[in-house]
Amino acid sequence: MTDPFEEQRGRLTAVAYSVTGSVMDAEDIVQDAFLRWRTVDIDTIDNPAAFLTTVVTRLAIDKLRSARSRREQYVGPWLPEPVITGFDDDPASLMAEAEQLSLAFLTALERLNPMERAVFVLRTVFDADYAEIAEFVGRAPDACRQIASRARQRVNDPERRHRTGDEEQLLTAFITALGSGDETSLRELLAADAISWSDGGPNRRAARHPIMGRQRVAHFLAGLKRRGEEVDGWVQPVRVNGELGLALHVGDELYGVMAIESGAEGIVGLRIVVNPDKLRGGVR
Repeated sequence: MTDPFEEQRGRLTAVAYSVTGSVMDAEDIVQDAFLRWRTVDIDTIDNPAAFLTTVVTRLAIDKLRSARSRREQYVGPWLPEPVITGFDDDPASLMAEAEQLSLAFLTALERLNPMERAVFVLRTVFDADYAEIAEFVGRAPDACRQIASRARQRVNDPERRHRTGDEEQLLTAFITALGSGDETSLRELLAADAISWSDGGPNRRAARHPIMGRQRVAHFLAGLKRRGEEVDGWVQPVRVNGELGLALHVGDELYGVMAIESGAEGIVGLRIVVNPDKLRGGVR
């Protein structure tokens, strides 16, 4: 007989990741929930899935509350911890329940307080009804409905994009332009209002402020190409939270990851994570 906890592990990890934006925190939360699960009399639990989701959600809210002060003091832009998978692979089991939690979407969730974020993702991502959410977070259903409405207005939920042949062609063209380091070719692939964010944390050099506009982003990318040549750098097409991306390697080391957000005019956003603490999972 399958353990109810193991049946729910992927979904529980996705819930914790959705709330915290951190794979490491999500894995710690699920392990903590597992230890608690070991201490209960399973025969007294009518709905193991609801019980476990309640435990994980409340642990995730507490974890995010404690993390907020650290994020406010973070060096440069803070980006969520990416989930990196092979380009032709399906998203990792971590993402199976959460569909495509893009870095853009997770970054937008940073505008919410921990309770708002938990209610919003449970409703929007996991399609829980308000009665269920009320049980998970310990609030009344009407209160959860109001919290979700307020959160939706604050987040302005980014469009979740689907894989298309055009996007993959765009990635191929981007790799070619990046490999050449030609700013004109790079500019042609970028939207006029393109923005690049870089997260190096306290340990790696990265742009401390967003780089805005086609011209400046193209110049920045050309600079990345030059620096990559100096350190035997190369790129690998990957999926970052289910979306198009590049793994940035220096020799045999995964140095960073770039999530690529595209729109009708081309590439509209680049989110580059080089903080080594956020890359421990590597390419899954």
